[in-house]
Amino acid sequence: MTSSNVQPLRRWLRRAGAARLEFGADYNPEQWPREVWDDDVRAMREAGVTIVSLAIFSWARIQPREGEYDFAWLDEVMDLLHAGGIAVDLATATASPPPWLTAKHPEILPVNRDGNTVWPGARQHWRPTSPVFRAHALTLVRALATRYAEHPALVAWHVNNELGCHNIYDFSDDAAAAFRDWLRARYGTIGSLNDAWGTAFWSQRYDCFDEILPPRIAASHPNPTQQLDFRRFSSDALKEHLRAETAVLRELTPQVPVTTNFMVMGLQKPMNYADWAADVDFVSNDHYVVPGPQARDELSFSANLTGNLAGGRPWFLMEHSTSAVNWQPVNLAKKPGELARDSLTHVAHGADAVCFFQWRQSKAGAEKYHSSMLPHAGRDSAVFRAVTELGARLRDLAPVAGSSRRRAEVGIVFDWESWWVSEHDSHPTDRLRYRQEALDWYTALLNHGVRADVVPTGGPLEGYRMLIAPILHVVPAALAQRLREYVAGGGHLVTTYFSGIVDENDHVWLGGYPGALRDLLGIRIEEFAPLLDSESVELDNGTTGTVWTDRVDVAGDTEIIARYKTGEQAERAAVTRRVVGEGSAAYVSTRLGADGLTTLLPALLEPAAVGSELPPGLRGPVELAIRGDHWFLINRTDRPVDLSELSGAPETLEPRAVLVLRRD
Repeated sequence: MTSSNVQPLRRWLRRAGAARLEFGADYNPEQWPREVWDDDVRAMREAGVTIVSLAIFSWARIQPREGEYDFAWLDEVMDLLHAGGIAVDLATATASPPPWLTAKHPEILPVNRDGNTVWPGARQHWRPTSPVFRAHALTLVRALATRYAEHPALVAWHVNNELGCHNIYDFSDDAAAAFRDWLRARYGTIGSLNDAWGTAFWSQRYDCFDEILPPRIAASHPNPTQQLDFRRFSSDALKEHLRAETAVLRELTPQVPVTTNFMVMGLQKPMNYADWAADVDFVSNDHYVVPGPQARDELSFSANLTGNLAGGRPWFLMEHSTSAVNWQPVNLAKKPGELARDSLTHVAHGADAVCFFQWRQSKAGAEKYHSSMLPHAGRDSAVFRAVTELGARLRDLAPVAGSSRRRAEVGIVFDWESWWVSEHDSHPTDRLRYRQEALDWYTALLNHGVRADVVPTGGPLEGYRMLIAPILHVVPAALAQRLREYVAGGGHLVTTYFSGIVDENDHVWLGGYPGALRDLLGIRIEEFAPLLDSESVELDNGTTGTVWTDRVDVAGDTEIIARYKTGEQAERAAVTRRVVGEGSAAYVSTRLGADGLTTLLPALLEPAAVGSELPPGLRGPVELAIRGDHWFLINRTDRPVDLSELSGAPETLEPRAVLVLRRD
C-alpha cells in the first residue's frame, strides 16, 4: 500500500468516510519462523486482506528485558506488510505483561474476591489500578509510538486488547486505595456516601473513607450500593487505563486514530461501553457466537447495539471467528454459509471492517484449536475458500462503506446499570436475565419483520415511534422525566416487570411499584410475585408466563390488554396500557419469552403505527437492515426463502445467505 492510499483510510477511521470495506485479522508472526512471513503476505493478498492487527501479545518479544527493546523483527513485519499493500492496526502490546515484569514486580498481579493472587501463565494478569504496571505500560507505549509514528503502514492504534476480559474486578490494596479516591470524587463527604449506601442498615456507617474496602468475600450479602459503585469504579478504572495509553498516542501521533476492542456480546457485562465510546476515535468490537436457539439473533442484537454505541458512524469488527472457537464446552464448526452471513450481518449494522481472530491458526498454545482465516489444513481447505469468497464479496460491497444505518421506528432501550443491578443478590428472584429479556423482544420484532435499534440509555431516545425498555430496573429521576416527556410527545413506551424500582443509588422508589414509572403506567403493585422454576401461568391471549408475575392494580384510565388465566393472579391484569395524549405507556408483568412476545407484539405495535418494510412472506424468515440506499436481506433460517414478493430480487434467498440490494 502506498502512502497515498494510507491517508484515505486514516480519514475514514477519524471521519467515517471510507473508500472500501476493510478485511483482515489479528496477525501474530512472532509465533512463526521468518520463512513463513512471506507466505503469509502472499496468502493474505490471495484472500483479499487489507488490514491486520499486529503485536497484540508481543510485549515479551518487543521488550525481552527491562530497558531493552528488540524492534528489528517488528520493523521487518511492518515493512513486509506495507510492501504487500496491507495496512496495520498496531497494538500497544500491553495486554499481557512479560515474565520479567511479574517476576520483578509481583505487586502488579490482581487479587480476586477471595483474596487469592491471580498468577501469570495466561493473559491479562495485571491490576488496572497498579501504578507500577501503568508506568511500565506507558513506557512501552511511548517507545512504540516514537518508533512507528511515521511508518506508512500504520493506520490505527489498538490500545491493549479486550480490556477487562479477565481482570475487570481486582480486590487488591491498589484497587482499595483507588476505590476510595473514586468514592471521594463521587460523593465529596463521608456523610453523602453513608446516605447513598444506606449504611444505617446492619451497622455499616463509615466515619471516614479510609475505612472502606472493595466488596471482598463477606459473611453475607455485601451492601448493594457498594456493589454497584464497585462495578462503576471497575469499569471506570479500565477506562482510565484506556485514557492513559491514548493520551501518549495522541501526544506523539495525533494524526493516527485510536481504538480498543469492546466485547459487546452476551457473555460480557462488567464494562459499561456506553460510557467508554467517547474515548475512542472509532468504535471497535469483538463478537463470538454462543450456540443456541437465538444465536443468530444475538449476533444481530450485538452488532446493532455496537452501531448505536458508535453513534451511527461506521465501526470496526475487530474479532470474530471463521468457524469453531476453543473456549466453549463443545466447540462447533460453522455450517456452510455461516461465515459469510455472520460477517455481513455486522456490515449490515454499520461495520466498515470485517476482521477475525486470527490470520494463521496457531500450532501451540491455548488457542491452537480456535479457527482462523488460514487453518491448520492450509489453503486447500473449505475455510480458506470461504474466506477468499468473503474477501471478494466485500470488495464488491465497497459502495456500502461509509454509509449510515437507517434509523428504525422502534428502539430497544439497553441500560448497563439495570443489567448489573437487576441481577444482584438478595432480590425477589435470582432467575432474572436482563440481556435475555431484551434479546427476546428483539427476536419477536424480527419475527414480525420489524426493524429495531438497540439504543443505550444515555443516547437519544426521542424520534422513535415506540421504545421498549425491558427490566429497566434503575431509573433515576432524570430518566423518568425523559420517559414521561417521550410519552407526552406522542411516543409509545413499553416496559416490563421489575422496571422503575430503584434510583441511581439502588434505593427503592417508595409508594408502590413500579416506583418511578407508576403514575406514567397507571398501575400500582404492592408486592412482587415471582414464580418457582416449576411454575408457569397462562394468559388469556394464549401465551405462557414464567419467572415472574405481579399483582397489578390498574387506574381507571388504564386498559387491560391481557389477563392471567391461571395462577395466584388469575383474572388480574397481566399486560396493560395507559393512553397519554397521542402516546401511551404499556406494562408486561411476566416473562413471555420470544414466542409469547411474538404473539403479544401486534397489540402493542398497532397504536404506534409501526409496521414492516418487508412483504408479508418475508417477515420472520428474513431480517432487514438498511445502510444508506442498500438493503441487507439476511436469511435467518436453514432453508431457502422465496423472494418472489420482492421486486428486483432473485427468486430465492439460499439458506444462511445474505442478499444486498441497492434501493431508493
